[in-house]
Amino acid sequence: MGKQKLVRFRQALVEKRAELAELRDVNSGARAPVSLDQQSVGRISRVDAMQQQAMAQAQERQRASALVAIEQALARIKSGDFGYCLQCDEEIALKRLEADPAARLCVSCAALAV
Repeated sequence: MGKQKLVRFRQALVEKRAELAELRDVNSGARAPVSLDQQSVGRISRVDAMQQQAMAQAQERQRASALVAIEQALARIKSGDFGYCLQCDEEIALKRLEADPAARLCVSCAALAV
């Protein structure tokens, strides 16, 4: 893979990492514990708040997983292993990497992993 493409992929990964970190900071309040005081918040409102909290926590887990994948992809760029499937060691299609620069597996291996 050419140096220009690697630079482009690295930049995309760094930008996505910054975007995910910003979202984590912005949404930190949504993951806070829900108040148990039913005098100030009605039962229905509390259930709704708990559902919103659970969704925010699930989103945070997805962001954390995406951040790990991004860090691993950046490490592969640094080591020279970027663009190769971690399963079969074949090249990952350029279009797949353009869609997801953090892709770890080629299409064939990804299909088998599901």
